[in-house]
Amino acid sequence: MARTRWHPVWRRSRTLWTRSVWQPRLVFWTGALAIGLISVLFARLADETQLLFRELTAGAGWWAGIPVILTPAGFIAVTYLAGFFPGSPGSGIPQAIAARHLREPEERRPMLSLRVVVGKVLLTVIGLGCGASIGREGPTVQIGASVMLEVARWGNMARARGLILAGSAAGIAAAFNTPLAGIVFAIEEMGKTYEARTNGLVLTAVILAGLAALALVGNYTYFGETDAAVSGPLDWLLVVACGIAGGAFGAGFSIAVLRATRRLRRFVQPAPLRRKLVVAAICGLAVALIGLMSHGDTFGTGYQQARGAIEGEALPPFLFFEKFLATLLSTISGIPGGLFAPSLSVGAGLGSSIGLLLGSGTSLAALLGMAGYFSGVVQAPMTTFVILLEMTGSHNTVIPLMIASMLGYGTARIISNEPLYHALSRLFIADALRRKRVEEALKRASSDEP
Repeated sequence: MARTRWHPVWRRSRTLWTRSVWQPRLVFWTGALAIGLISVLFARLADETQLLFRELTAGAGWWAGIPVILTPAGFIAVTYLAGFFPGSPGSGIPQAIAARHLREPEERRPMLSLRVVVGKVLLTVIGLGCGASIGREGPTVQIGASVMLEVARWGNMARARGLILAGSAAGIAAAFNTPLAGIVFAIEEMGKTYEARTNGLVLTAVILAGLAALALVGNYTYFGETDAAVSGPLDWLLVVACGIAGGAFGAGFSIAVLRATRRLRRFVQPAPLRRKLVVAAICGLAVALIGLMSHGDTFGTGYQQARGAIEGEALPPFLFFEKFLATLLSTISGIPGGLFAPSLSVGAGLGSSIGLLLGSGTSLAALLGMAGYFSGVVQAPMTTFVILLEMTGSHNTVIPLMIASMLGYGTARIISNEPLYHALSRLFIADALRRKRVEEALKRASSDEP
């Protein structure tokens, strides 16, 4: 009797230990751990190159003018080298979103592959080493998605779209040490049509990538911790002001990037490489000049300035606008690099300036400015306030952060109803479909030849 009762359970448990079940799982777990390891290595390389750039350009005299040569030259070099790594230019998040909408492996491969991983790390690090106002978090998303797509091929796993989603979430979690934000990002930004059956993939990938990162760098909060809190009517006015102003500036950034990107894509068509190099040189020179005017504060990710504001150090009143322009120019130049960290830096500067006008504390103002501006740029309010909570440990400001994020999102939607990452992803989808049509036409032409 007992044998009859347990026989079905025993039979099902035996299937769990077969090679066909365990092989794809082991490959998937290995891929998730690899994302965490690559993210940590990427972060260290990025930090070291930024430190090298600051040391090289510090001081007075003719040394101070080095960025005028180094930055444009770096932009040109990165743009040229990007030709050897197709799919590496840009943030990386639009490519991952586009790949989820494409069904054929041949259509995805130009955007997500191990070659893209190498190019993304190498070129983003070079970009940061020459002073570009870019981040490494968006590229880490593309890296994570690329690793997981290779996992799908090696492990004979059919759920490529779910694995791309899981890899993207793991990339965010490992880059910022924000596992909850990785999950929310997967739901809100990467997967507008999120499928409940991918829950296990996303959660497992985030956990394993996070564990790998923790094993190497330990537990930390990205911007340190702050005890800022809303304590009176003036602070609530600050919440509203940062949300609305941040959303307006964030939407303005998105509109500028989209319009400039579309026009530049048409501009470079007659002579792609030569004109891309010209655009890179002009953008690099402008970034260098802005950096010199800001005494170097706009070079790189902007992490130090944003962290200083979170810790209560007031930023120069117009730094946010200088960083806004440097990030815009770095983005439209087409070099690889993300928007997360530079956008948070712009938001911190904007909040700090609003806080100075209202006489509020810098720490709270910077935090709310980050929420309003970043939510306005990406139009993903849940991701915004969750990632900021995890990055600052600011549990005293949960509701204010939610309000600022929603106000930023609402203001941005009024100004522009086109979310930046998804609008850019449609350009990559169009390119992939265009390549497919050309290839099909060439095949038909070759088959018609006698």
